[in-house]
Amino acid sequence: MTQALWFDPSLMLIGGSWRPATGTLTLINPSDGTELAQIAAGQAADIDAAVAAANAARAGAWGRMSATERGRILSDIGRAVLARVDQLAEIEAHDVGKPLSQARADAVALARYMEFYGGAADKVMGETIPYLDGYTVYTLREPHGVTGHIVPWNYPMQIIGRSVGAALAMGNASVLKPAEEACLTALAFAHICAEAGLPDGALNVAPGRGPEAGAALAAHPGVQHISFTGSVRTGALVQQAAGANVVPVTLELGGKSPQLVFDDADIDAALPFLVNAGIQNAGQTCSASSRILVQRGVYENVRDRMAVAYGELTVGPAMDDLRVGPLISTRQKQIVEGFLNEGANLTIAAQGQMVVAPDTGAYVLPTLFDNVPPDHTLAREEIFGPVQVLIPFDTEDEAVTIANSTDYGLVASIWTANGARQMRLAKRLHAGQVFINNYGAGGGVELPFGGVGKSGHGREKGFEALYGFSTLKTVAAHHG
Repeated sequence: MTQALWFDPSLMLIGGSWRPATGTLTLINPSDGTELAQIAAGQAADIDAAVAAANAARAGAWGRMSATERGRILSDIGRAVLARVDQLAEIEAHDVGKPLSQARADAVALARYMEFYGGAADKVMGETIPYLDGYTVYTLREPHGVTGHIVPWNYPMQIIGRSVGAALAMGNASVLKPAEEACLTALAFAHICAEAGLPDGALNVAPGRGPEAGAALAAHPGVQHISFTGSVRTGALVQQAAGANVVPVTLELGGKSPQLVFDDADIDAALPFLVNAGIQNAGQTCSASSRILVQRGVYENVRDRMAVAYGELTVGPAMDDLRVGPLISTRQKQIVEGFLNEGANLTIAAQGQMVVAPDTGAYVLPTLFDNVPPDHTLAREEIFGPVQVLIPFDTEDEAVTIANSTDYGLVASIWTANGARQMRLAKRLHAGQVFINNYGAGGGVELPFGGVGKSGHGREKGFEALYGFSTLKTVAAHHG
């Protein structure tokens, strides 16, 4: 795989220079367990250097650049990403086990984020505020300064686009710490940014282990904002570390997202969303729909049709581009298998088909459980694998109670033809995003994304991300 790369993965980008780190990490291909590459493994000293370079960029050419100029560079980066979509997709498929077509969609999404934020950079406005006679009062949106980005392994390109893209658009300089299991497209993106003319130090990429590089970035006194996507446990640690410096944090921590299917729903329209939202990226998606709540009058119909769809799911290597690839690692496979063991006394409605020997990579069968109690572990905990549970309900109130019964609140979906019910439930469901007769709305670069409860706080995507990566200044001029 290393020969196919156009860059040296053992180097990190700091202040416009590619330099070795104090250590290395081994990347493993989850499709077959083979070694992909040796990559840089930064530690606290490397994070110090990256933060210093970002601060220098803020004080230099990047900080003096107009919003229009920043936008042009981001748009150029978007075009450069599009020119390398196929290369990026192949790298991502090998690195994280994502089926090739899904990896390609992520690369296209990365380009779209850069295009969106390139166009938005000079459109973040302040406002004038009517005040006392003799005063003119107005507000300004200004960058925080240096932003730290700790990105997970499940959607590296998309999450880099929605966090780093927004931060750069606002004029921040960024330090990116990709997940230790998935660094290659982050490093590729850094090369693309440099080639597209992003000034030195505006983006610094320092891979490394979480307890070393990640912890150092979260606690660094030279960072003015942290963006973290990952587990609740690690997110709490990141927030505590940043809190010591009184630094704002955007946290996206996952979910246990339900889809509510009522008797009057269009089952034909719903069925692809019911299945795909649970098994995409082998279920390793923060907004995965792992709970399917179905009104009893159509429960058996939905269960039987989902079972047929599950039986058609095929699992195999990422480059074979099947519906489901491997999990990110054997460790994640063991975690998911532990959850499956928790369901040993439940009824399995259906499973997918393995087209490769299970022990050749980090593979698990997509599994659909039938008639799961709402308080069961599989109905409450985030599994992060291709596992869904079916839960029957009778009334609207019961459905809402079940949907809101977990600690998470990221995404929810309502399937019903009843317009009044649609509006009622959209308000009653505890979720940062609610979809009516769809799920995900095609990704939606423009749609604010984030959760409530243990799904985190703050919003990514759309203009809300730009507001999050800026601070508001009020100017009151007394002129008599």
